[in-house]
Amino acid sequence: MACRGACCCSSAGRLNADNARFLLLAVLIVLYMLCGAAVFSAIELPTEREAKERWEERLENFTRRHNLSRAELQHFLREYEEANVAGIRVDDIRPRWDFTGAFYFVGTVVSTIGFGMTTPATVGGKIFLIFYGLIGCAGTILFFNLFLERLITVIAYVMKSCHERQLRRKGVLPHNGRRGSGSSEVDSLAGWKPSVYYVMLILCVASLIISCCASAMYTPIEGWSYFDSLYFCFVAFSTIGFGDLVSSQNVRYESQGLYRFGNFVFILMGVCCIYSLFNVISIVIKQSINWILKKLACKCCHRCQRRLFHSRRNVVMPGNVRSRRNISIETDGVNESDTDGRRLSGEMISMKDFLASNKVSLAIMQKQLSETANGYPRQMSSNPKQNGFSGGVGALAIMNNRLAETSVDR
Repeated sequence: MACRGACCCSSAGRLNADNARFLLLAVLIVLYMLCGAAVFSAIELPTEREAKERWEERLENFTRRHNLSRAELQHFLREYEEANVAGIRVDDIRPRWDFTGAFYFVGTVVSTIGFGMTTPATVGGKIFLIFYGLIGCAGTILFFNLFLERLITVIAYVMKSCHERQLRRKGVLPHNGRRGSGSSEVDSLAGWKPSVYYVMLILCVASLIISCCASAMYTPIEGWSYFDSLYFCFVAFSTIGFGDLVSSQNVRYESQGLYRFGNFVFILMGVCCIYSLFNVISIVIKQSINWILKKLACKCCHRCQRRLFHSRRNVVMPGNVRSRRNISIETDGVNESDTDGRRLSGEMISMKDFLASNKVSLAIMQKQLSETANGYPRQMSSNPKQNGFSGGVGALAIMNNRLAETSVDR
């Protein structure tokens, strides 16, 4: 009964921490959106008003010059807007629904980019898109997670090899790889994990290199400026997909087949790298939120202890009187973190400690990368109720772990 009660308390504490983390993240996202809306409104609103004034002036001059009523001209422009949705443009562009155009469309669907320049116009196409996108998007997200696992594993292997070379140059690790006087260093190297910040830096550099190379290809072929090409790369690779700039839409290109193949490769590599980078950044954001919650918990605990001390300063408690040391230990046991075990009731957490704790924390991702980098096989869980839910990376791993916990509780 005592063990069951302790488990219930730990589960309740973990649930409260998860709820607090969720609420804090929701508040931060709302504040982030409000700040972004204010900035974009201040930057883009004057340009929008100027464009609207110029359009009204041109429309008035056109109706006066050609002796047309404003209502007739607006009706004609609405018809053109409908044709524009169907893929009709003033300039000649590639067909939208031939096989290559349809393949480009389904690529934007399953990758969740969704540029919007091509959309189904028939009822049958819209119904098919719902079911096709449901399965295709789920499969592509799974592919991105598996790609992320392998990418992080390769990065960990390379970083571990570089770390071993540094130790051998310093003479800490023997060159023949056998255990000698430096056996403790070999043991510590077996559990070595790369820093999440190094992985984030490598992914940032890789994404930047891919974007710069792709922009160098788009600039002369599409006729965009280099900055517009970089802008398109971020919008496409991050699957935002506004659709204001879309590659490979003209009827003819020089070396058309080679260009379309390069466009496909760059978009695929860019989406995979940016998706991986987003997952790693999400880990850093989560650690930052944990650090903020710990700081708030420290302040709250200090205030509660001061109030308790002042209220019980002249009070004699009946029965066994516990010392102040025992109260502190008990409070530490309640407020102990599952990640680093630091005391929150009598100790502040500095930014230095926060950064040092992340040195060995790649969270869920490093479960696979450390074992693969060290050449150790994954250990199967001895729990017969696991039901195969464990494993994965990023959001997929979080969901799998939650399912595994649910299945074990049952």
